[in-house]
Amino acid sequence: MDWLNAIVQGTLLGGLYALFAAGLSLIFGVMRLVNIAHGDMIILAAYLGLTVTTATGLHPLLALVLVVPTMGVIGYVLQRGLLNQTLGDDLLPPLLVTFGLSVIIQNGLLEVYSADPQKMDAGALETASVAVGGLNFGVLPVLTFAVAVAVIWGLQWTFYHTALGRAFRAVSDNQDIAQLMGLNRRHIFGVAMALALGVTAIAGILLGIRTSFDPSIGGGRLIFGFEAVIIGGLGNLWGTLVGGVILGVAQTVGAKIDPGWQILSGHLAFLLILAIRPNGLFPRIS
Repeated sequence: MDWLNAIVQGTLLGGLYALFAAGLSLIFGVMRLVNIAHGDMIILAAYLGLTVTTATGLHPLLALVLVVPTMGVIGYVLQRGLLNQTLGDDLLPPLLVTFGLSVIIQNGLLEVYSADPQKMDAGALETASVAVGGLNFGVLPVLTFAVAVAVIWGLQWTFYHTALGRAFRAVSDNQDIAQLMGLNRRHIFGVAMALALGVTAIAGILLGIRTSFDPSIGGGRLIFGFEAVIIGGLGNLWGTLVGGVILGVAQTVGAKIDPGWQILSGHLAFLLILAIRPNGLFPRIS
């Protein structure tokens, strides 16, 4: 039962990693942009949630009503005002610019909030659990996994059943032809980034409820997100969920063997899958 419990807890943890990765997968799939600042944007969303809950007394989950649109606006403005100018055949300019954004966000958060770890108070939700067949399921991890499934389903549905999704796929396949057909690719890219940072806001709030955070931990969240995307396969949103689950299970099983192996075992699982399937398990973009 202990080993089964480790697998179950790892699966639920994978939902959080999938939320970290979904925004990365979305923007890479639409505009081939690798956002080095993605992890820091997750932490920025967590701090925005902390500010909202402190100022208004709202429950952190209710703070999503304010934080999600705020992050969406930040994403749209950032893409239209800065990142669109870096896109092209060369991948280096967006990498350098987003790396600079990462440094700016980290130092800005340090100035405003200090380096002290913070955490959002979600009350009984943090410790509530349900016993099923000898296993204890935390309500928060189950909620996080359910939200991850819902978000990825929503993104998948948007991509394949809406006009916006058709626009995303058109500019992803061929930007020049899409532009000739009347699509404003700069606007489409801005909407894609807004949607990605909206998902990032959800990930940041759930992270802030689950554990403490500080301005320096964005890099670790970025690595987990990248690994989940690459394990699942570039451009495959459901694959991103599978990648997050594999990463989470590897970490909890590793921690069961030895607590010091938790993070290492996740990286080893990533390297093993990369060695066997260099393009990931379910790639849609080569």
